[in-house]
Parts: sequence; structure tokens; C-alpha cells
Amino acid sequence: MTASPPTAPDRPPAPRPYTLLAEITYRCPLRCLYCSNPIDFARAQAELTAAEWGRVFAEAAALGVVQVHLSGGEPAVRDDLGALVAHARAHRLYINLISGGTLLDEPRLEALRAAGLDHVQLSIQDSAAAAADRVAGAPVHEKKIAVARLVAKLGLALTLNVVIHRFNIARVDDLIRLAADLGAHRLELASTQFYAWAMENRAALMPSAAQYAAAEATARAAAERYRGRLEIAFVRNDYLTGEPKPCMGGWGRSIICVDPTGRVMPCQAAAVIPGLEFANVRDLSLGEIWRGSSAINAFRGLAWMAEPCASCPRKEIDFGGCRCQAFLLTGAARATDPACRLAPDHAIVTALRERATADEADAALVYRDVRTSRKLTAAAIAGGGAPVRSN
Repeated sequence: MTASPPTAPDRPPAPRPYTLLAEITYRCPLRCLYCSNPIDFARAQAELTAAEWGRVFAEAAALGVVQVHLSGGEPAVRDDLGALVAHARAHRLYINLISGGTLLDEPRLEALRAAGLDHVQLSIQDSAAAAADRVAGAPVHEKKIAVARLVAKLGLALTLNVVIHRFNIARVDDLIRLAADLGAHRLELASTQFYAWAMENRAALMPSAAQYAAAEATARAAAERYRGRLEIAFVRNDYLTGEPKPCMGGWGRSIICVDPTGRVMPCQAAAVIPGLEFANVRDLSLGEIWRGSSAINAFRGLAWMAEPCASCPRKEIDFGGCRCQAFLLTGAARATDPACRLAPDHAIVTALRERATADEADAALVYRDVRTSRKLTAAAIAGGGAPVRSN
């Protein structure tokens, strides 16, 4: 271990983290249009071993973390997934597997349950197979539905996660009925967050304001109708509401993200911000990084804020909005998130919202895959910029 990074004498104590997002791999058999993996994921090498993840889980538990989300990519591409679950169980962490389901079957799910798995969050793309497979970039919908039924059969808690966008937003009611039929405990209707591959496809994925309003009304009515049987969470689209989402509940406040190579970040998109140096668990303990990392402390708390955020009564609710989104839209990570109707740069989002009435067929689709990742990354490097673009 190298020396701990210096901690400023006037820096307040680090808050207790409750959640560890463990991105154990970027490998995945799917090509989803909205994938949150970084555009340059093809450059990621040397995934943490099961033993290294075991140490991370131990250090996370010592910090106060109570739950771990095993994510990716597709976590099930790792043959040692059962060992990872067992390591997390050894430290009494609640274990949620975030999966596309295509590499799971009954024997493997039974083995994961025996190792200590508590919960499966299964992604589906739509209620209709052809539409779902178009977004996933592979014919996998029927397999996902079968896996959802297996999860319920085995008695594991089941969340269905559906990213909502222009292609499926008219079928929110069908998706709710499907979740109930599959025996899900929770349905997350998550409006597309425009980072990484979703940013590449923003012109195609952004719904109109009218489509969004109808979907939200449908979801809220269903939440009352299914109360006590199915929890329905509707994650809002801040481009369309004018109210920025809290930045992971506050940057460096309660969530730790560790990427496949061991970099520690406040969220999975943070690496898009230039100038931040993310410490690695191969060099320092998770506790040292959580408390002393310059990147984790960059936007922690409220002191970094300028106006209008600094005097806003909502500053401890939305924390100035998303730092990654602020950078992607304005080029300045310290700017007020343009999703906020009070932001000086709100006109950027207003223009994007108005463009969302165009026919989606006019927008080209960019599927997540290794060749595209390498191509976009090479173009960004040649241009001297980050491997992202806004369409």
C-alpha cells in the first residue's frame, strides 16, 4: 500500500456510505442503446480478482456499507460470480445482482442463492419482444422473461428495471402488468439518463414532453392501484421536469462506485469529468480513498457551489444537480446542472426538449459494442477530447 492521500485540515469528516456499486466487469453479450458503461470501456483491462473484491467488500463493511450491487456489464460473464457473492455474504452485506439475465439458468441461480444472493434486479427493454430486442441489440427478450420466472420460483427478491425512452414509453401500462404477472416485488421505470451510450443515442431516445407526462401519470396511478402488491418507482426525466436529480444523493455522500479495474468513484459516470484523479483499491484501502481522495472530495458537501445553487433552498435536496451532466452539457463540472429551470444554461436543455418532437427514425442508432467503443475512443483521443459527444 502507498501512503494515504493528504486530507485538508478544514475538511469535514467523511459521511458514512451505505451502498457499494461493484462494477465487476464491462463485458456483456448485449448491445443496449442506453448502456451506462463508459464509451471507452474497451480500454478497461485487468479486472479485480475475486480475492481483491473480497478485500473491497470487507473494507466497505468496515466503513458502514450495508448493501452491495454486483453490476457490470453483465456480472454473470464472470465464472467466479458465486465466489464474489460468498465474499460479500461473509461480511453480512445485502447482495443485489444487477443482470440482463441472459447467462443465468436454474442451476446457476440456485448456486448463487446458496452462496448468499438476496435479490436480482433484472433488466428488460420492453413488453413486446421485437421492440425489446431492437433496443438490446440481440434476440433475448424471451430468455429474460424465463429468467424472471425462475427468480420468482426460487424465492429470491425480484426487481424489474426498465429504462424508459421514446421507443417504449407508450407501453408503460403493459410493462406494469408484465411485472405483476412475473411476480416482481418492485418495478423501476427509470427514465433514460443521458450519459455514455445513452448520450450517443439521445436524439433517438428522448421522448416528447407529452409522452413523458402521460407515462408519469400512468405510473403514479398504477402505484396506488398496486400498493401492497408491487412497488412501482418512477425515475423522472430531469430534462423534461426542470428539476435536477440529486447527484447520487450527494457526491461522495452515501454511495461508492468501484469500477472493474479498481478505480473508486462517486458514481459510474464520474470518469467523464476531466482533471479528476480516481484512486485505486490496488494502491490504497477503500477507507483511505473514501476519506481522503481529491476526486471523491471534489464536490462533496456544499462549499463548492456557486450561485444560484449556493443560496437555493433546494441545495440540500438536489445538491446542485448532476456534476457529470453539467460537464457534458456545458463543459464545466462546477456549473449549475442545466436541467434546472433556474440554471443560467437552462436554454441548452430547453432546445433539446423542443427537438424531441422530431421523428425518432431520423436519428441513427449507436449500439454498444467493442468495435464502436474503440472507434469512438480513438476519434476522441485524436481530437484531444474525452470519449463522449452530444448529438
